[in-house]
Amino acid sequence: MHTNQAVGKYGERIALRYLHQRGYEILETNWRGDAGELDIIAAKQPALIIVEVKTRRGLEYGHPALAVTPRKLGRMKRLALQWLGQQDTFYPEVRFDVISVVRPLTGAAQVEHLQAVI
Repeated sequence: MHTNQAVGKYGERIALRYLHQRGYEILETNWRGDAGELDIIAAKQPALIIVEVKTRRGLEYGHPALAVTPRKLGRMKRLALQWLGQQDTFYPEVRFDVISVVRPLTGAAQVEHLQAVI
């Protein structure tokens, strides 16, 4: 596994723990559809939450959330529609969130949860 992949997996584990501690139900992780992958699909009544996780080892290349471009958000929407089309459960609200994780060389990871980014 490349270093970037390992950092990404680390960030996803941190994000899952963060969401779980806040009462989110994790429905899927790393769900693959025709247009790519959704990192986390969660629910917290009454909403379905599609979560993109971005992780960096520092801020030298900018804040992790800056990597979630309009193109990426469009892909997330298409994938969410595909996932929803396969479900029997109705969700009256669908929200798209970004969780940024910065993993410094020492100390705890810094987590920022941006809700309803689109």
